[in-house]
Amino acid sequence: MAATATKVVGAAKDISPLYYRMLSKFPQNFTFCFAYGSAVKPQIGNEKKHNMIDLIYCVDNSHRWHGANLEINPSHYSALRFLGKGFIAKFQEKWGAKVYFNTLVEMKEENVTIKYGVVSQKDLITDLLDWNYLYLAGRLHKPVEIIKQTKTSQLQNALQSNLRSAVHTALLILPETFSEYDFYFAISNLSYAGDFRMTFGENKNKVRNIVQPQLLSFRELYRPILQHFHAYVDFPTGDAQCHQDLSPKTKLHHLMQLPMVPQQRIVKFWNHGGPQQDMEDVLRAVAYDIDCAVILRQILKDLVWQSSVRQSLKGIATAGLLKSIRYSAKKIAKMF
Repeated sequence: MAATATKVVGAAKDISPLYYRMLSKFPQNFTFCFAYGSAVKPQIGNEKKHNMIDLIYCVDNSHRWHGANLEINPSHYSALRFLGKGFIAKFQEKWGAKVYFNTLVEMKEENVTIKYGVVSQKDLITDLLDWNYLYLAGRLHKPVEIIKQTKTSQLQNALQSNLRSAVHTALLILPETFSEYDFYFAISNLSYAGDFRMTFGENKNKVRNIVQPQLLSFRELYRPILQHFHAYVDFPTGDAQCHQDLSPKTKLHHLMQLPMVPQQRIVKFWNHGGPQQDMEDVLRAVAYDIDCAVILRQILKDLVWQSSVRQSLKGIATAGLLKSIRYSAKKIAKMF
């Protein structure tokens, strides 16, 4: 018996009827779902364009979800569908940033085009906590449209931890005095600086275009997080400048709170060609180094570069050659 899509279970109370209708056409065994991108949140220059809606489905069991979706929506998949749900689930979880995307999916009844990614809950939690790829973690540094809230405390805690990590990182990169816009620009730029698509295929002003029209949304997203940073930074209301403590002691605190993968990369960078020091000694030395911000920016840039290249190469296989060419052409057209 073929699988059928059913009523959206556990959807957010204020979900748009459009999202409700879209999600009803997919298997419902997902634990968390959000939409992002220029078609979902305002971006300068994209106000009147018919942009593709980006969705992420977080699932407990990738094998089971793809199996059901292959029965409901086989046309969404490239030729990889002929290799079966087992191969697709393994390809999702073993390659790139551990997300499987189907792109340029036409939903004619709704008159929209969507791209949707599938990620297992365990892999999403790992990226949020450790920044293995700073891929979905980076997207969740910015305001998104939560379509289905998670009921899993582990994922809820990881989502909050990801926002705290973004604040610690941005403060390490920013100077002593900065504006609220500078702060949210620094956070948004964490997952764009180093992304090879920003070299060719994305608007060079993309981060600015994201932050400027969404300052209120950023403020709402980070307000609960910033309540725990009063000892390190002063965020006044209105247009007044923000001031932070740049003492080595405070920098060390921020460095100690970074996710595991950036910490490990800092240690590897610091120890390269020199005496091998443990993590705490390295982070303390970096906290006193005048180039602390430079080192951290380069570490994150390299991390994002690697994950963006691998995920984009993976996308050629999951989209198929023709869709990949169409998708890239759309990106380049938007850039110009």
